Amino acid sequence: MAIGRKHQGEELKGDMTPMIDVVFQLLIFFMLSIKFKVLEGKLSAFLPKDVGVNTSPAVPKEKVEIKLLVLKEGSKVDPNDPTKPWIKTGPFKYGPDREVKYTVGPMSRTKLKDIVPRLKELYALDKESPVSIDPYPGTVYEDVIGVLDEVIQVGFTDVSFVGDRSAAAKKS
Repeated sequence: MAIGRKHQGEELKGDMTPMIDVVFQLLIFFMLSIKFKVLEGKLSAFLPKDVGVNTSPAVPKEKVEIKLLVLKEGSKVDPNDPTKPWIKTGPFKYGPDREVKYTVGPMSRTKLKDIVPRLKELYALDKESPVSIDPYPGTVYEDVIGVLDEVIQVGFTDVSFVGDRSAAAKKS
C-alpha cells in the first residue's frame, strides 16, 4: 500500500444540491419566524412638528383653474374647406358658430382671447402657480390645445389636466 501515491485519474466533485436545500430551508425558517414591530413604522408620526429644518408652516399654492364648457356645439364643416358643410363621412371640424365658455376663477368669457388678460394678471401675482385645464364633456382637442397654447404663451410652466368625467357620469 502506497501512502504517498496520488490518484491521477479521479477528480473530486462536490454535490451542491444539499447545500442549496439547506439555504432554502433557512430562508423559509427566517421568513416565517420574523416578527415586524408595528411601532417602528409609526415613529415618524410621533415626531414633533414644530422642530426641524423648516419650522414655518407650508403655504399651499393657489391653483389657476380653467374650465371649458361647450354652450353650443355649432355646425360641422369640412376640415380642408371650412366654407363647405361636412358630408357625414370622414373627419370634420366645428364651424365658427361653436360657443365655448372659458372660466378662470369667477370670470367667464366666450372668447379665448378675453381670458388672456386675466391669465397675465395671475401670472404676474405668482409665476410659480400651477394651472389646471378642466375640459367638460363636449369639448374637443382644438378647444383644449387653444387654452394650452395661451397658458404657455403667458409663461406658466406647471400645467395639468383634469381627468375624463364621462366614466364618472356613467357610474352615478
